[in-house]
Amino acid sequence: MPAQPNILFILVDDLGWRDVGCYGSDFYETPNLDRLAGEGMRFTQAYASCPVCSPTRASIMSGKNPARVGVTQFIGGHSVGKLCDVPYFHELPMSEISLATALREGGYRTWHLGKWHLGDHLTWPHNHGFDVNLGGCGWGMPNHGYFSPYHLPTLSDGPDGEYMTDRLTDEAIRLIEGNDGAPFFLNFWPYAVHTPIQAPAALVAKYTAKAKALGLDQVPAIVEGEYFPCQHMRTQRIQRRVVQSDPAYAAMIENLDTNVGRLLATLEARGVADNTLVIFTSDNGGESSSGGSPTCNLPLKEGKGWMHEGGTRVSQLMRWPGHIPAGSTCGVPVISTDYYPTLLEAAGLPARPAQHVDGTSLRPLFSGGTLAPRALCWHYPHYSNQGDSPACAIREGDWKLIEHFEDHRLELFNLRDDPYERHNVAAAHPIRTAALHAQLVDWREEVEALLPPPNPNYMPPPLPAGVDAAEV
Repeated sequence: MPAQPNILFILVDDLGWRDVGCYGSDFYETPNLDRLAGEGMRFTQAYASCPVCSPTRASIMSGKNPARVGVTQFIGGHSVGKLCDVPYFHELPMSEISLATALREGGYRTWHLGKWHLGDHLTWPHNHGFDVNLGGCGWGMPNHGYFSPYHLPTLSDGPDGEYMTDRLTDEAIRLIEGNDGAPFFLNFWPYAVHTPIQAPAALVAKYTAKAKALGLDQVPAIVEGEYFPCQHMRTQRIQRRVVQSDPAYAAMIENLDTNVGRLLATLEARGVADNTLVIFTSDNGGESSSGGSPTCNLPLKEGKGWMHEGGTRVSQLMRWPGHIPAGSTCGVPVISTDYYPTLLEAAGLPARPAQHVDGTSLRPLFSGGTLAPRALCWHYPHYSNQGDSPACAIREGDWKLIEHFEDHRLELFNLRDDPYERHNVAAAHPIRTAALHAQLVDWREEVEALLPPPNPNYMPPPLPAGVDAAEV
């Protein structure tokens, strides 16, 4: 029987679909990730299960759609607008058989490093199947910044000024180098590139000079948009970034890429690279309309927090020598619930009958096969901090339908003809629109998805200058 492969799962926080060179960025520099793509498979239609972090992370650990597992908002988030909020679990329930638990019971060493954001204390990684937890807690971002002292409850402070992504990589390398030969599951989930946007000064200076040399410092990067629909930001306008030019964010990307390169080099040095399945992806689209709007996902529409493609489409790279052809590309739509069954099958472990799984194993795609036809569904019944209102969506084949809960408005896009969602063709295709909507409603009922009720205390955003309230 072949040896069980090691698994290195790299989940970046808030990395945009176009934030990697091999996905089209011409400002950020990612030579190690580009090399990883050349040595494995690049997925061009990969999705996160939600446009914000905690639900996608829950989907990876459980194999379930966030609506089914009950984690539908970034944990700690709460907002209202025309609609009220809906309740959600503030942790990955202990009733879930996590991916780490399943792999540990199958003989794996299980290590988590970095962001968790799936509950506090009683639901930290060590209570969900991980032998080692360094950095994982209830925090959704580095509350005290990326430079030590971090004051993280699960990671000791380093020397003053130590950079967190470097430190997490150091710890991961120590675990790989000290391993006794047993297969390992290294869950490397850095806090980068989430806000605050901070990076080593020398790298920031490099990209400041690069932006100037390219003339990007003279290009207007931010376009002011409409008022936010959520109550707590109702007097603020959405700030959309339209060009990748933020030097500090670019520096964070390069530092991340360098540390991925260090991990890959360690696998090579230890002689285990050929028997290691490496996965690289993000938990949602890039932050492009608030929080300083550090990146741009164009030509995809919108970004983190939005139900459009920029909010859920992510980069996804997979390398497994001898199983995944080098330099291959896959255009089949896949989603983050697929990792659970894929990794169990890769490890030669049986499915877990007690753990309902919504995902599908991606193994057939590794050899150029395909998957059975299926619809992908998203449910985000909350106001984001990025400008979207509560919504849900379904993609079947080339067609994608979005329902906006505030007014039940429907948008229909053909992603083959219109991958950037510029043309709502719902009126031109009433039969397809109705059929997809009915399928989406049936799915919501099946997973017992909660819907936001009207807010009786709604306060609208301020009127534009020169508009009389009596005229509205």
